[in-house]
Amino acid sequence: MAVTRAEQRAATRRALLAEGRRRFAADGYHDVVLAEVAQAVGVTKGAAYHHFESKAGLFRAVVAEVQRELGERVADAAEQYDDPWEQLRAGCRTFLAAGCDPMVRRIVLIEAPAVLGWDEWRAMDEDSSARHLTEALETLVRTGVIADQPVEPLARLLSGAMNEAALWLARSASPQALTQTERALDRLLHGLRSQNNQRQP
Repeated sequence: MAVTRAEQRAATRRALLAEGRRRFAADGYHDVVLAEVAQAVGVTKGAAYHHFESKAGLFRAVVAEVQRELGERVADAAEQYDDPWEQLRAGCRTFLAAGCDPMVRRIVLIEAPAVLGWDEWRAMDEDSSARHLTEALETLVRTGVIADQPVEPLARLLSGAMNEAALWLARSASPQALTQTERALDRLLHGLRSQNNQRQP
């Protein structure tokens, strides 16, 4: 069956994204050349510019893709549990562990804030992992596990704390860093539980 032009364009875009992702993770944003990405997948530089307009455009698309996958990973981890509290813990732990994933670490946690700027990076994060956090907190407040309070400021406080911890983990050389951070996270989350729902962390 003949490949349509739309299918060909979609395949080209996927190939450019995959190659860009590999190179950004290995070399960092500043050492990647868009023409070399295009050449590696067998298309012209013009085709790369047609799909992404610039190297920054390709990088932005790669970041969005990796963040979306991270959001899905967080959601999948949470869905392994029926208890909403354990869903929150699992999702938060999965997000933190992403700081130890070389792909996520280099592209999302190190390169993206520097290349895109903090505001754009945070906005993209809110479209992925932060949305799951807000939904989890809304459930816990509604069911009384967490004391009744406005969810939005709480979600932003927790999201900011976890982003900072993930950035720290991405740069930490300590083999104990993740375990120590998970323990600190459990103590932090434990403090949110209403008195009627206290458990030992």
